[in-house]
Formats: sequence, structure tokens, C-alpha cells
Amino acid sequence: MELEHLFNGSALSAVDAKGRLSVPSFIRGVIERRSDAKAVVIGMHEVSPCLNAYDRGYARILYAENERRRLSEEAGGADVAAHHARARRTFGLTEDVPYDTSGRIILPPMMRRKGQIEDLALFVGIGGTFEIWNPRLALESGDEDLRDLAAYRLEEKGISL
Repeated sequence: MELEHLFNGSALSAVDAKGRLSVPSFIRGVIERRSDAKAVVIGMHEVSPCLNAYDRGYARILYAENERRRLSEEAGGADVAAHHARARRTFGLTEDVPYDTSGRIILPPMMRRKGQIEDLALFVGIGGTFEIWNPRLALESGDEDLRDLAAYRLEEKGISL
């Protein structure tokens, strides 16, 4: 994957009562380089208490990775239930969310609940995908760098939690 097709950076966005928020320009730029659709696919992160998101085309990469893991697990004698749970989480528990010309989306209620997103959303680029965190949860995480990043983005906006 080319460097200009990777999500790098972070930003904090306000979320209104209806779940509307602005997708940061560093995210939109990558999405528009990788896909013709001005939309993000949002789902649960596999291990962290946040949302994971990507462009529509990235689903092919996720499918290939799931199949690679399934074959490896089956060769090792693992129960196939883990594969099906991962496939449901990867493809069934997602929402396809278009953004308007100003980059605003409405975070679907289920995703908002799953990610515990309240009045703020912390976007964090992680290469092929990006995460959407409740910054309060990021401040409580076991990842020191994530805690520092959340604290910095909140201080930058003059917000104290």
C-alpha cells in the first residue's frame, strides 16, 4: 500500500446530540485517494473499546486477512466458531456512512453506543484503518502514547475532562 493511502495523524471532533460530527481532512483525503465513494465503513475494533473505520474498498483486505486467519486456525485444529464470530464482527457489525461535501457524517446510533461516543470523538490514524475513540476512554487506556495523544488534543481545544 502506498504511503499516501495510509491514515496518519489524529484530530478531535465535537459530536452533537444527533450524532453529527466532522470527519477530519486527513481522513477524508485518504478515503478519496483510495475510493470513489465519499463514505466510511465503521465497526467495532477487534480488541480496543473504540470504533474502527476505513473506506469501502478496504473490506477486500479485511476479507483476505480473515480467510488467512481461518486457514491458519483450521490447520492448527482451532474451533471454527472464532472465524465466524470474527467475520460477523468484521462485516455484520458495521455501518456504511456517507459524508457530505463539508465532511460531516451522522454517526449511527448503534456505532455511537458500541464506541461509547458522547460529545467528542478522537480520530487516530493507524495505517490501513483509523480509530474513533471516546477521548475519556483513550485517557483511561493502558496505552501511554494514546493517553498522551488524547490529553494533547483535549488541551489543544481547551477542554478539560
